[in-house]
Amino acid sequence: MLFAFEGCAGAAERLKASASTSDPLHGLTLIIPCIDLQDGRAVQLIHGRKLRLAVEDVFGLLDRFRKYPLLHVIDLDAAMGRGSNARLVGQLCQKAPMRVRVGGGIRTAARAKRILASGAEKVIIGSAAFRDGGVNRAFLSRLVAAVGKKRIIVAVDTDGGRILVRGWQEKLRLTPEKVFPELESYASEFLCTYVDAEGTMRGTSLQWFRRLRNATDLPITAAGGIRSAREVQQLEKIGMNAAVGMALYLNRLR
Repeated sequence: MLFAFEGCAGAAERLKASASTSDPLHGLTLIIPCIDLQDGRAVQLIHGRKLRLAVEDVFGLLDRFRKYPLLHVIDLDAAMGRGSNARLVGQLCQKAPMRVRVGGGIRTAARAKRILASGAEKVIIGSAAFRDGGVNRAFLSRLVAAVGKKRIIVAVDTDGGRILVRGWQEKLRLTPEKVFPELESYASEFLCTYVDAEGTMRGTSLQWFRRLRNATDLPITAAGGIRSAREVQQLEKIGMNAAVGMALYLNRLR
């Protein structure tokens, strides 16, 4: 399904305006738009599997999202081991007016260094952070030595409370609470996607994110099903940023 993308700038203005109300939404710094790449297009998937919408004009999204200071770019093809959008990722990093964080299929320190050299602020490490049912300390140690802990975000994405890897196709027995203490040595922050609600526009689980907040002192960006300014406000109250996809693409973040 091709999607005529409209109105993101208006959503940003509404959220900014709400900062003057009695229940302030402080900032666009809290909201991070997402560009998920598949076959050279920006897509939004339900639970990371079913295509909900696709945008052909990927570079047009940079203008649509221009009012936000941060952007996530995720190479879904690379994450799933089905190809790569590496050239497109590099072009987005170079052209973006905001700071860009890149994830998806980053499995070597050399690849991470190339992405950072192309202009990304940080790299997001998912599957490669885990091996043999535990934390991949050897890889993460090499990565820290190569690029520095401050430039690493570890993605801890879950379904049913358990961590997902390989483009969300494989579920580990691990839980975030179990691995956070060890991962803190290798990351500056975490990206945590509540895949149970990803792409559904039904709202996320604030209870789940409160649980994660209690499990680590590192910054957390929440993602997965976030659809309203109220949810963003509640995440702010527990000290989390909000990565938003579907609600921005459908112009429903109100």
